[in-house]
Amino acid sequence: MIATLMKLRSVLMLALVALISAGADPIVGNPSPTPEDPVLRAMKIELERSKSQLRLEQMAAPYYIEYRVADMEARVADAAYGALRSNLHLRLRFLRVVVRVGDYKQDSYFGQGEGTLDVAPLDDDELALRHQLWLATDRAYKSATESLAAKQAQLKQLTVDQPVDDFAHADPVQHLEPLAKLDADATPWLKAIQEATALYKTDPQVQSMTSSIEFQAANRYFVNTEGSIVRTGETNYRARLEAGTQASDGMQLDQSAAYSGRDLKDLPTVEKFFARAGEMIGTLKDLRAAPLADEEYRGPVLFSSRAASTVFADLVGENIRGLRPNLGQPVRTRGAFASSYKSRVLPDFISVVDDPTLASYDREPLLGHYEVDDEGVRGLRVLVVEKGNLVSYLLGRQPLRDFPNSNGHGRARLPVGSPEPSMGNLMVAASESVPRAELKKKLIELCQQREQPYGYYVEALSGLRYPRLLYKVWAKDGHEELIRGAVFADLDVRSLRNDLIAAGDDMHAWNWTQNIPHSVVNPSVLFDELELKRTDQNKSTLPEYPPPPLTPAE
Repeated sequence: MIATLMKLRSVLMLALVALISAGADPIVGNPSPTPEDPVLRAMKIELERSKSQLRLEQMAAPYYIEYRVADMEARVADAAYGALRSNLHLRLRFLRVVVRVGDYKQDSYFGQGEGTLDVAPLDDDELALRHQLWLATDRAYKSATESLAAKQAQLKQLTVDQPVDDFAHADPVQHLEPLAKLDADATPWLKAIQEATALYKTDPQVQSMTSSIEFQAANRYFVNTEGSIVRTGETNYRARLEAGTQASDGMQLDQSAAYSGRDLKDLPTVEKFFARAGEMIGTLKDLRAAPLADEEYRGPVLFSSRAASTVFADLVGENIRGLRPNLGQPVRTRGAFASSYKSRVLPDFISVVDDPTLASYDREPLLGHYEVDDEGVRGLRVLVVEKGNLVSYLLGRQPLRDFPNSNGHGRARLPVGSPEPSMGNLMVAASESVPRAELKKKLIELCQQREQPYGYYVEALSGLRYPRLLYKVWAKDGHEELIRGAVFADLDVRSLRNDLIAAGDDMHAWNWTQNIPHSVVNPSVLFDELELKRTDQNKSTLPEYPPPPLTPAE
């Protein structure tokens, strides 16, 4: 029993940590912190005390200290087969302390010196919060002194040709936003996720049908010895549907739909959510009857804006993150673009900007919007790819070679993870674009020129390699045929650079909530040549006997 309870507690904690905040509420411009906020007051007082008193004998005093607190409230529920499985209302508060010993050129942020994490009191007891900050600061300082010694010992064994500073200077920021509150009524959605998952009864071959909601309010506090005082408040509302089935040959087939926004009104109506669940069941039925992909295909492939957002997020967004290389490594950063600075990474008609200052695009809320990042730096618009050439990276306060300063992209996972350079709002623009119908026409023309009977159209991807909705587009008359069981063999940064030949004019915003919330705004795109193969990896045996009856036993 105890083991079961501990396991449940771990699951609940993981579920809460996985909740990702969305965009911010309206901004209040640069007010000074007020004495009515006990959390900020406790953090500021204890920071000043640590700054003046923290020092070990024969050890250097800290040159930099930061405190971060994340206060999260969440309503989490999920349903399966028409019944609720969980319905939780959670509130947690965490703190993180980072102490840096040394100086901006070389400091202790290494290994155990990257800060301490602790649970903080919920009831705004200033003395209790200060006590925990005091102990966390003491631990962080001692770890920092040990880490600096370990780092210096390791550096003595390495040859660093072009050293860069360990930490970037940043101007102090004072920025307060209203506290976010979770005051939406979840009752209609509890009913909606039950009724949506009850639709499994309309198709006996549907093996799984689940749905969930995650409503969250997150307030983040940040103070440091440079003089920054930041409080941001965010709300995030998510609703998700998932369904699965198997084809007669055992292939696992699944569909999902996710909705998110900064406000409850950003989600679809309950009626539309229910209708989408019905559409998913219909799609699963079509997939079961769909023919398998051919064993091998190499030719033109058209991606919808929805599918292309996955391509750009994974192949561009992840690789423009200015991640500091490990000690002694000569590369500028990590990732596929580590050695691509000032080189071509995309076709010359494509440019990419990351702009966290945008709150919406074409009336669609952008979840990558923020004013100040998790290192106390204002988010900036950054041109990262200009006419196909990589001209910058997304940067936090860990400098890179040729990039000594942050551009406000240091972001941390909740509750209070270590900040890393991350996407905000990734905007992919084409200087030459055509209507969506023209892209399909171009696909057909390429097939006809090469005497290929068909090309492929990808409506949705599962990850980067697996098409979730894939259609053959027949060159003879342009009709589309649903296909299952394909996997991309060569969808990578090289094909993105060399084989992307056209873009549509159908720019659309797509929000991503996993890990750190971000948005991708992009068009549909056409690749001249990609390779798809048939996959058997997602096959398993069918159930040995039929499912239970869909009516209660008498």
